[in-house]
Amino acid sequence: MIDAYPSQLLQTAVDEFGKLPGVGHKTALRLVLHLLRQDPARAEALGESIIRLRREVCYCKVCHNISDNGTCSICSNPRRDHRTVCVVENVKDVMMIESTHQFSGVYHVLGGLISPMDGIGPSQLEIESLVERVRGGEVDEVILALSTTIEGDTTDFYIFRKLAEFSRLKITTLARGVSVGDELEYTDSVTLGRSIQNRTLFTHSFPQK
Repeated sequence: MIDAYPSQLLQTAVDEFGKLPGVGHKTALRLVLHLLRQDPARAEALGESIIRLRREVCYCKVCHNISDNGTCSICSNPRRDHRTVCVVENVKDVMMIESTHQFSGVYHVLGGLISPMDGIGPSQLEIESLVERVRGGEVDEVILALSTTIEGDTTDFYIFRKLAEFSRLKITTLARGVSVGDELEYTDSVTLGRSIQNRTLFTHSFPQK
């Protein structure tokens, strides 16, 4: 079989680009050929930015958001309401909520959702660190801003049970302007912003049996 690529370097680059989510073979080839047409300095800048990102980016020791330092810019901002913590699945959800400009509190990134089918249990998520934040006595409200999927609702209920011992704590969830079954990533900023502003008590959305 004759190799379709005139260069092994080209093939290697296309194979690596093709490993990115949502990037098929044709798109990967188009991107690589585009880079080859650019000034070498531009391609080198792209490569260097990726290398620095992987080597130097860290996670906030407080909320587990991506950060350039030990504490992210949100947690270190004295103008934020540190007594209100919004619990989200991942970093993308933080960016989505921030884009609404409707929330002035801080965050707690779980790093995923409970999903037995995928082998993800509570111990693999940042749930215990959330409990410790609440136990510290500086949190008045926890907003459960997880996707309204089965996995999201399961995680919501698990966290609710873990925080039940803190009787003074207010636990709320997004108003159902976010449709059932939706992920925050695909929710428009206006709807998401209204859902945050009109959040309700968790017990009103998910009555205990």
